[in-house]
Amino acid sequence: MPEKITINKSGANTAAVLGLINDSGASIELRQSKYLNNLVEQDHRAIKRIVRPTLGLQDFDGARRLIAGIETMHMSRRGSSSAPIA
Repeated sequence: MPEKITINKSGANTAAVLGLINDSGASIELRQSKYLNNLVEQDHRAIKRIVRPTLGLQDFDGARRLIAGIETMHMSRRGSSSAPIA
């Protein structure tokens, strides 16, 4: 379980996370800020740019493989040493 969850000020996200916290009884800090969440929002921009012109993601396994490949290429361009395992 995470220690902190950062989301934007969306009511649906807030309700879902609060429901998770209430159901699990875990002590998770909920942070709501559009600026703290910006890194996550920017990170999936490359995936959206590649997937949008195609027919989208048809099944979970194909999506997992495609996203792992995109992330591997993205990390190699940034010079990160550890790539995700597909």
